[in-house]
Amino acid sequence: MTTTAPRLGTALARLLILAAALLGTLLAGAAPASAHAALTGSDPQDGAVVATAPKEVNLTFSEQVAMSADSIRVLDPAGRRADTGEILDLCSGSVVRYGVALRAGLPDGTYTVAWQTVSADSHPIAGAFTFSIGAPSTTSVALPDRTAGGGLVGALYGIARYVSYAGFAVLVGGGAFVLACWPRGASVRPVQQTVVRGWLALTGATLLMLLLRNPYTGSGELSDVFDLAGLKAVLETKTGAALTSRLLLLGAAALFVAVLFGAYARRTDPKEKKDLTFGLGLGGTVVAAGIAGTWALAEHASTGIQPGIAMPVDILHLLAVAAWLGGLTVLLVSLYKAPSVDRSAIERFSRVAFGSVVVLAATGLYQSWRQVGSWSALTGTRYGQLLLVKIGLMAVLIGIAWISRRWTRRLADPKPAEESENAETAGDAEQTEESQHSDHAEHAEHAEETEETDADAADVTAAVGAGPAGDPERAAQLARQRAAVATARRKRERDADPERAGLRRSVLTEAAVAVVLLAVTTVLTSTEPGRTEEEAGRSGSTASGPAAVPDRPVDIRLPFDTGGVDGKGIVRLSLDPGRTGANALHLFVERPNGKPLDVPEIKIALTLEAKDVGPLPVAPDRIQTGHWSASGVQIPMPGEWKIQVTVRTSEIDQTTIEKNVKIG
Repeated sequence: MTTTAPRLGTALARLLILAAALLGTLLAGAAPASAHAALTGSDPQDGAVVATAPKEVNLTFSEQVAMSADSIRVLDPAGRRADTGEILDLCSGSVVRYGVALRAGLPDGTYTVAWQTVSADSHPIAGAFTFSIGAPSTTSVALPDRTAGGGLVGALYGIARYVSYAGFAVLVGGGAFVLACWPRGASVRPVQQTVVRGWLALTGATLLMLLLRNPYTGSGELSDVFDLAGLKAVLETKTGAALTSRLLLLGAAALFVAVLFGAYARRTDPKEKKDLTFGLGLGGTVVAAGIAGTWALAEHASTGIQPGIAMPVDILHLLAVAAWLGGLTVLLVSLYKAPSVDRSAIERFSRVAFGSVVVLAATGLYQSWRQVGSWSALTGTRYGQLLLVKIGLMAVLIGIAWISRRWTRRLADPKPAEESENAETAGDAEQTEESQHSDHAEHAEHAEETEETDADAADVTAAVGAGPAGDPERAAQLARQRAAVATARRKRERDADPERAGLRRSVLTEAAVAVVLLAVTTVLTSTEPGRTEEEAGRSGSTASGPAAVPDRPVDIRLPFDTGGVDGKGIVRLSLDPGRTGANALHLFVERPNGKPLDVPEIKIALTLEAKDVGPLPVAPDRIQTGHWSASGVQIPMPGEWKIQVTVRTSEIDQTTIEKNVKIG
């Protein structure tokens, strides 16, 4: 009983539906892409209350960012610009800090800081926070609810990124499959169409990304695609230069494809074909590495630790992915649509795929260490979790590839089943000889099919001669019918081969899993690496807590209850700059509903118990209802200071509340 291959339409449809379902599940739960750089601090801090208007607002990032004239905006309570629009470069050494100068004479109230920039790895980041001068107030500024890089423009840009990766894999992997595994495939039309479509997909996706880049990193409005000034600004950025370089290299790739499927396919002289193979292989490798380099130079590999090592490793990783998955795609198309595929070609691709997996494992291990850095980041960050999903899919893909390799060995062995075990234990010389025999057998089968086709053509000619003279339409109809019958017969004979049918099924499954794997990889490239996310989290927790650091004010909230009438409320205390030496102290007393509470007396004491210093009394002055202030508050040494606040709400009702803070 022979095994027949599944019909392409039914089997492919089922597997693509499964792949789409897995892809949808993955992307449905995906949050908008966050980027490599992260905001690690600001001055003033989010929610801080300062006594006097600062001269500037500055932001600190974990990685280098690209700032424009409108990257930082400060808005007053009425929504008007309170900054001068002058971006200040405050970077020093490894500290990445930028600021914007504020206008003079700003009134009291709550101010909103909105910022948007582009990380060094090409992804947009944005955010907003508030601070108050004198005392908090209501504000008419509405914080933006759109995430940077999100919306329709973000979705289109993400699709273009996925298509560009897929097109690159098919273009490079398909060309490598023809040159290294199946030179006869250069004249097979389905193979030609597949590789050309890969080039078209990569070129179209690159053009789309270039046009979408301005709204993707800016307004998020699709209409800005036609903004020529914005496009010009994009071309001056690192990402714009990378996309432009990719388009130029795709022009060279078009020449490569034209020669491969033109002059190379027509060559019959062995020496000429060998020389052309060497030239195409060398030139194609350079062009493919150049295209892969446009990703490495503009994304995660170009920033962070060890970029000089990470970029070449990233190029090798992309080339290995293309050689495996792109070659797999062309092999799948050939198995279903080509008249026949040389068995030796399948064996060669099996070896190429094995080498690609080895390169992927080595480069992927380095990339994982570089981007994750710790076991906690591997399981506790989104990047690490996606990386685990990718590793799982890779394991599944390798398992299916092992099954395909077994089918390949059976396909390459024309001996009966009882003799196959002896053939598998033979040496490398025997395997080479068997491969040569299989090639001869394949060519013999092809010759027989050609002879049968010629015989069919002769029958058609005879039938035409027997028919009415001068009836070309009838002759053409008979020729089409006979050609269709011959094609159907060859397909039945091809599908009746159980080894080839098994190989088709395993390769089709492999390709379906590869679709989802490529989607995970695309999401990974636009997700903040685990190492950076953990570092930003540690910096953020330090900056947002009550512990002070140099040049950062101490901000604490202390609820109180004296037990009398109007005895409940909240004390908000700010100590600026929150370090040793002279500090400005501001204290606000509020009712539970947030309105100012007028109290007759406030006392403050500072104690450093570890050094037996204090209590040091502070007598603040009443500025207005609910607002008390003291200047020149001396902190003699750093340490864990206890701040005690005594609130008296009537002649007999008072309470003392306290909190420990670290002062640097």
